[in-house]
Amino acid sequence: MHIEHLSHWSGNLNREMYLNRYGHAGIPVVVFASSGGSHNEYYDFGMIDACASFIEEGRVQFFTLSSVDSESWLATWKNGHDQAEMHRAYERYVIEEAIPFIKHNTGWFDGMMTTGCSMGAYHALNFFLQHPDVFTKVIALSGVYDARFFVGDYYNDDAIYQNSPVDYIWNQNDGWFIDRYRQAEIVICTGLGAWEQDGLPSFYKLKEAFDQKQIPAWFAEWGHDVAHDWEWWRKQMPYFLGHLYL
Repeated sequence: MHIEHLSHWSGNLNREMYLNRYGHAGIPVVVFASSGGSHNEYYDFGMIDACASFIEEGRVQFFTLSSVDSESWLATWKNGHDQAEMHRAYERYVIEEAIPFIKHNTGWFDGMMTTGCSMGAYHALNFFLQHPDVFTKVIALSGVYDARFFVGDYYNDDAIYQNSPVDYIWNQNDGWFIDRYRQAEIVICTGLGAWEQDGLPSFYKLKEAFDQKQIPAWFAEWGHDVAHDWEWWRKQMPYFLGHLYL
């Protein structure tokens, strides 16, 4: 398997940002880490090995990004607005710097895929919904898609609202976005077992919104034995990759 350990300077974040590449060809899959995770986490917890057949066949190549969650949504000593503003700086990094860097390294200029587990799933779905011109496929595993989980009630703060998928999706009536959502491949999965309870309310609210807006998506509920854990994400990711058009 082709592996590269890469880095580049981010002017938006004013630091060197590290990312890893796994694979030599195929659609780039941009991976967001779980809470407190690094760009090495996806490999360390066996997700790359779980998807190895897709990588070695040249169908996908994974790019695992660094996170700034400890300075944004997990920075509980900040007020909610400042947490959201740090996330916005990270968003600018991803869209203005990381994506062009990946394009330059791969020669891939079509739509990409994004994915993540737990907090990474929140990021993956949020980035897809905000930038469906960049991402045309998303696999979100065991996420919480409500910004209140991170900041509490946010009292109409637009910076937070714009990053709370369970809220803004209801008011997304722009035909440009809706058309791209309808053309995309969307997988949102949750287990019903241990530690999955935090994500269930937003999972069902999103499903209701997608149904109402006639956005095709696969809202997958796995069993009561399926926990919020890498053991299950290692099963889910290759399963869903096998059902996408790659």
